[in-house]
Amino acid sequence: MDIFLVEAIINGILLGGVLALLALGLNLIFGVIDVVWIAYADIVMCGMYVIYVLYTHYDVPLLFACLAGIAGMAAFGVAVHLLIIAPVLNSAPINQLLATGGLLFFLQSFATLLFGTDFRNIGVRLPVVEVASIYISFARLIAFLFGLIGAVALYLFLKRTYIGTAIRAVAQDRDIVGLMGIDQRRIYLATSAIGGALAGLAACLLVLQYDVHPFIGNTFGPVIFMICVLGGLGNMIGGFVASFIISQIIAIGGYYSNTELSYVLAFTMFIILMFVRPRGLFAR
Repeated sequence: MDIFLVEAIINGILLGGVLALLALGLNLIFGVIDVVWIAYADIVMCGMYVIYVLYTHYDVPLLFACLAGIAGMAAFGVAVHLLIIAPVLNSAPINQLLATGGLLFFLQSFATLLFGTDFRNIGVRLPVVEVASIYISFARLIAFLFGLIGAVALYLFLKRTYIGTAIRAVAQDRDIVGLMGIDQRRIYLATSAIGGALAGLAACLLVLQYDVHPFIGNTFGPVIFMICVLGGLGNMIGGFVASFIISQIIAIGGYYSNTELSYVLAFTMFIILMFVRPRGLFAR
């Protein structure tokens, strides 16, 4: 097998780890609250700016800047729910989409007002690892490992804790859980905080690999939604598997052609699979 093809496959797997983390956060929010956060990728953008400002302007150590980014996005997720989602929670789905879509444009415009459209980098240069003539980005390897750690931690939290069990119960039947003594509003806030924290963790991993700018959410947003729909909206296992399917299509397609055409191929495959499984590959 061509050594460069192997390298592309490995890079696709590493990319899948970060995409899976983003898909888990979005699927968690949809599965519990039943609202799709159109602006989820732009919350990641906000986390990247928080890390950038703290690290480059205030000389905060990178680790603490990342922790602040995670905590800040968790708080931001709660604020989004209280200010935007809660008022339209019982309205028509189109109103919910318009509300979160409006948040997307607001965040992009506000970031442009504060920072302009320049591409900004935190200036951290990590080495490239060579294994058997295969070159692997150390930043992408770190992102993959922490992405898996975040996914496993979320799985254990949902399976082993009372709040996690309550979150799964609300996702299964939100009308009955009130009879079990569960406060839905508290679960919604906890879910929004966890979803925001996952976006903050993704921001920590992406800021090591990409320049931050107000529209970086447009790079990942459509791919994340495609992954969530392909795996079945609200199905976290399906989203996790679909992340690696899409990342491999992008990586291998980029090897045989170019990156732009690989995204076209990924969306084409997505459309074809939607004709076969309209509710997603892993929908139940």
